[in-house]
Amino acid sequence: MLHPPAMRLSPVLLSIALAGLTGEVLFEVYAWVISPALFGFALQPSNLVIAMTAKLTGISLSHSAAFVLHALIGSVGFGAVVYLTRRGLGLPVWATGLVAGVALWFIAQGLLAPFIGRSFMMDFGPYTQSSFIGHVGMTLIMAYALDALLTRMPRQTA
Repeated sequence: MLHPPAMRLSPVLLSIALAGLTGEVLFEVYAWVISPALFGFALQPSNLVIAMTAKLTGISLSHSAAFVLHALIGSVGFGAVVYLTRRGLGLPVWATGLVAGVALWFIAQGLLAPFIGRSFMMDFGPYTQSSFIGHVGMTLIMAYALDALLTRMPRQTA
């Protein structure tokens, strides 16, 4: 069945979503398996989502709903951040992942955590350190996955 052009997902958007999903899944593996082994606790960004949603809307989300929301933001939004970092700055793949990861880590720990009443960068404690590894690792994976997907994409001619 043929779909009108508006119904098809562009190859670039599909690549962003697939790279984002790959990075997000591996972030969750890090958060729930590796972080506890390295730091003694799991990362739970759903707590940040719950607190922000309550502060901004007054709605109390469950941990499950907040987890799904963070996973969607991580997959689509963070994938888009990696893509825009690469396109906007023209950096090598590794630098794209590093810059995007540091930016997202800073937003989470330096801006959003204080917004919900926590200290700036959560005093650079173990949670913030683990969060750094998780965010940078995730965006490095996204950058390499996105690069692999986009370089396999056929070139379109006008």
